[in-house]
Formats: sequence, C-alpha cells, structure tokens
Amino acid sequence: MRHLVGKATAAAGLVACSTVLLAGPAHAESARPSSLYAPSAMVLAVGKGENAAAATMQRAVTLQCSPAPGGDHPDARAACAELRSVDGRPALLIEDSNERLCPQIYDPVTVTVDGVWEGRRLSYEETFANRCLMEGKVPQLLQF
Repeated sequence: MRHLVGKATAAAGLVACSTVLLAGPAHAESARPSSLYAPSAMVLAVGKGENAAAATMQRAVTLQCSPAPGGDHPDARAACAELRSVDGRPALLIEDSNERLCPQIYDPVTVTVDGVWEGRRLSYEETFANRCLMEGKVPQLLQF
C-alpha cells in the first residue's frame, strides 16, 4: 500500500510540474510591442480666444501619420509630410511673413496640436491676432 501511495504522489508531482513548464510565463505575450512603428497620432484644434485654456473650440480633427496617414484631417498625407519635414515640430512650419492684406482687427484665434509624434509627446499652441492672419501663415497641417 505504501508503494502505491508513493507512486501516486510522484505522478501528481510530475503532472503539476509539467503543467507549469508547458504553460510558460503568463505575461510573455503582452510584453511584445503591438506595432513595428512608433505611434504618430494627434488632435489638431482651432478656437477663438487668446490661449487654448480660454478658447472656444470651433473645429478639431484627428491626424495619424504612422504607420500610414489617416484620421479625419482633409489632407492627412500632406499634413504628415509637412510634419515629417520638420521632425514633428509644428512651430517650424509657421511662416514669418504674411503677404495677405488682413484687417487690423484683434479677434484672437488659437491653434493647438496635441498628441504623439514617433513615440514622443507633442504639444504645440499658437495664437494669431485674427483668422485672416492665421490663414496666411499656417501650413497644410492646420488647414482644416
């Protein structure tokens, strides 16, 4: 009888060990990256006001640049190409000169870009004196 109990205990131990070994670590699958590309997705917004905190949002769109251009931006491909040309720094896209004739009326408009560019946090805000001045200086990225 003692011999049978010993065999049964050994068999139970063997089954328990093999179950643990075959199962592997429970978290191994979740440690793998879900994509080969660093994320590049953001929200672009235009609002009336002197800064983003006080502005009344008028329009907002999403823009995804990696792995492929997308979102609801009207020209995502051109907007992503512009961002790529300045390594994800929207401030470098704003033109210093404005050849448009605009009224000298102070009615501030603020544009914001918030999100992630190639895995890095991106936050940009700029205020223009009025919509006419903004439209003359902003790149395709902010034309929506």
